[in-house]
Amino acid sequence: MTAAAGDRATADPEALRARALEALTAARTRTGLLTGCVEDGELVAQHSPLMSPLVWDLAHIGNQEEQWLWREVAGREALRPEIDPLYDAFAHPRADRPSLPLLSPAEARAYAADVRTRVLDVLAGTRMGGRPLLDAGFAFGMIAQHEQQHDETMLITHQLRKGPAALTAPPPPVHPSGPLPAEVLVPGGPFTMGTSDEPWALDNERPAHTRAVPAFHIDTVPVTNGAFLAFMADGGYTERRWWRPEGWAQIREHGIVAPLFWRQEAGRWLRRRFGETEPVPEDEPVVHVSWYEADAYARWAGRRLPTEAEWEKAARHDPVTGRSRRYPWGDADPGADRANLGQRHLRPARAGSYPAGASPLGVRQLIGDVWEWTASDFTAYPGFRAFPYKEYSEVFFGSDHKVLRGGSFAVDAVACRGTFRNWDYPVRRQIFAGFRTARSAELD
Repeated sequence: MTAAAGDRATADPEALRARALEALTAARTRTGLLTGCVEDGELVAQHSPLMSPLVWDLAHIGNQEEQWLWREVAGREALRPEIDPLYDAFAHPRADRPSLPLLSPAEARAYAADVRTRVLDVLAGTRMGGRPLLDAGFAFGMIAQHEQQHDETMLITHQLRKGPAALTAPPPPVHPSGPLPAEVLVPGGPFTMGTSDEPWALDNERPAHTRAVPAFHIDTVPVTNGAFLAFMADGGYTERRWWRPEGWAQIREHGIVAPLFWRQEAGRWLRRRFGETEPVPEDEPVVHVSWYEADAYARWAGRRLPTEAEWEKAARHDPVTGRSRRYPWGDADPGADRANLGQRHLRPARAGSYPAGASPLGVRQLIGDVWEWTASDFTAYPGFRAFPYKEYSEVFFGSDHKVLRGGSFAVDAVACRGTFRNWDYPVRRQIFAGFRTARSAELD
């Protein structure tokens, strides 16, 4: 959907309903795939203490939909109020959730399906507008994004689970291209960061504001496995000088010597990917590295991680027009020729892919493939207002969490745009995160 089409959709209630229905349906189809490809015993098992059982995510998706669209939007009585505490993400750590009296797989499926049937009736009969929660169908877009975010979480669980592959997908397309420059210069000056008019943008993306950014260079493509192997071969994990104290303590305590899911066998590096073991492909963006690993690599390379503002300027700013785009390529929604999104492929594409998705300055793969760690803490923009509840963003603000941008192959387009902000602890490795590096232009 282009910006113009988006404007028409927000003005046309029927177009809004159609957009919301499409987003909700796509999310539920994906949820069905992720929960239907394994036996019930795998749904109730905890495959890692870092993650919930898949059945918890399934019922949580239904519970959030019930609370916001059935109760809040439609004003109806709760269907299952007694289960609210079980599926409150703040009430129980993930490691403790298997011990809760959770709904069984059959009960969770039935509950989520019942809620969805009722919500579709709500969607058909609800006025789009009149209060902030319904402006441009925001509540329905919020719930579609929430489900897709949990679908990504469930895909992480699939990566962590042992046993044979349960999911399949074709490899990403190969996009032939000539040699690319290692880095791109982003001119200094102000740009518009964040958004005030993206209809389904979440509270931490708002409001739009002017941010001045000095000139800097940024990698044309994400750091590859091959480049990361060079860091490893040069003692990257054994040289304390590259590491922040907290990162050094982390890798020493846990014996970390490579990205998560990698192992060395007969002199070569292999990785486990969704139940399959394969040689590490050197031309793909590295994935499953923590912020500390990304930061250490950048120091070793004589560079640094980009700030969040630098990343967004590289991704959105058009130096010719001076405006900030929705996406690097423009305002049109992501297509299969522009970005690796939506679990279409179960791996990043080769570095340098998707030339049609490049930014005005030629930076590639800023959207999709791998989440990209930035140097920035997760904080509020000037003028931030929590909406519709402070637990979505506000409670996470501070120095404990680092910002990730750009999405990954596991992210759906509805939950990924040039302004979208993700965040996590700097020790996290199970997420589909990689990075690219930058350097200040004044060092030239």
